[in-house]
Amino acid sequence: MSVPASRSGGNAQYDYLCKLLLIGDSGVGKSCLLLRFSDDTFTTNFITTIGIDFKIRTIELDGKRVKLQIWDTAGQERFRTITTAYYRGAMGIMLTYDVTDEQSFLNIRNWMKNIEEHAADNVNKMLIGNKCDLIEKRVVEVERGQQLAKSYGIPFMETSAKNNINVEEAFFTIAREIKSRLIDSGEVDPEETKAQDREPGSTEKKDPNANKTSTGGTNGTVKIDSQGTGESDKKKKKSWCSIL
Repeated sequence: MSVPASRSGGNAQYDYLCKLLLIGDSGVGKSCLLLRFSDDTFTTNFITTIGIDFKIRTIELDGKRVKLQIWDTAGQERFRTITTAYYRGAMGIMLTYDVTDEQSFLNIRNWMKNIEEHAADNVNKMLIGNKCDLIEKRVVEVERGQQLAKSYGIPFMETSAKNNINVEEAFFTIAREIKSRLIDSGEVDPEETKAQDREPGSTEKKDPNANKTSTGGTNGTVKIDSQGTGESDKKKKKSWCSIL
């Protein structure tokens, strides 16, 4: 699979639109994965998502330009009723846990129940074990993630937003799965996906800094509380983490 290094903004021409959700417990690194993929940045400061955050990146996949609209949902229970509304219309969902946090792994089953209750029956899903760079703090072994993903019949990868391990690969994998299911199979006309391309959170105020970044990504924020600035770490590392 070819993974281009460049990033394209949300205003670029595209063939398909894919709406993705990142879900999982608070603190597992969903926002960091989103920042790494969209802007190629990482921050060591804890980021608390208030409600919904989103970013856009247009990628080239199998000769087609695919616009990924990626929604980062709050993991806290108090935001659960807000975020469930965003399951509707999702084409792919990335269930994320922290390999150093046993409870976040156990709670994946609860998140899966939320998907079954609120999302479309045939939505593409993927299991992500984040923070795989923290070798000495790991409590969830690779095999457990593989087994859980296998029980659901979904792809699995371990990632590190900090060290840029498998982040590109994870998003490209689920994008390809969505394209295969919706477009290649003829289930959905490509033009129908574009009909969903409206600015998320149109009733909300936009972050005044929501524009193209130095790497070409497009930012858009709806109710997010970010602390600190990201540290750029553009060096792409080969993965020793698991890919299933």
